[in-house]
Amino acid sequence: MTAEQNKAIVIRFNKEYIEDGNVNIVYETLAPDFINQTAPAGSPQGQDGVIYFFDHILKPAFHDLKVVIHDQIADGDKVTTRKSFHATHRGEFFGVPATGKNVVMDVIDIIRLRNGKYVEHWGILDMQRVMAQITG
Repeated sequence: MTAEQNKAIVIRFNKEYIEDGNVNIVYETLAPDFINQTAPAGSPQGQDGVIYFFDHILKPAFHDLKVVIHDQIADGDKVTTRKSFHATHRGEFFGVPATGKNVVMDVIDIIRLRNGKYVEHWGILDMQRVMAQITG
């Protein structure tokens, strides 16, 4: 796959799954042996962990979530994306009841792809900043 093809796969995952909620995209874009290297300790690191995080933690609290891609850099089999999630806090999130506040979540992801599918993920989400926006 070319760098541009890999970047397009990452954009597709972000827009069609994270933003639009099409769970079929998870199975189309994440390899069966996918590993989320930054999954919380004790949680599943594969496809099921990704689905659980978005469908049972993030989206119920921020169901109007939109993804804005700011930058992408592709090198070899890796794509680094700087993006932000924009949403309204409309459901409980880590014990904090809905506030109706607008939230911006800054994210940096590194995805390693093989044959057009995610095989590894490393990510940074500033959870302290998210919590400050909904509790401050």
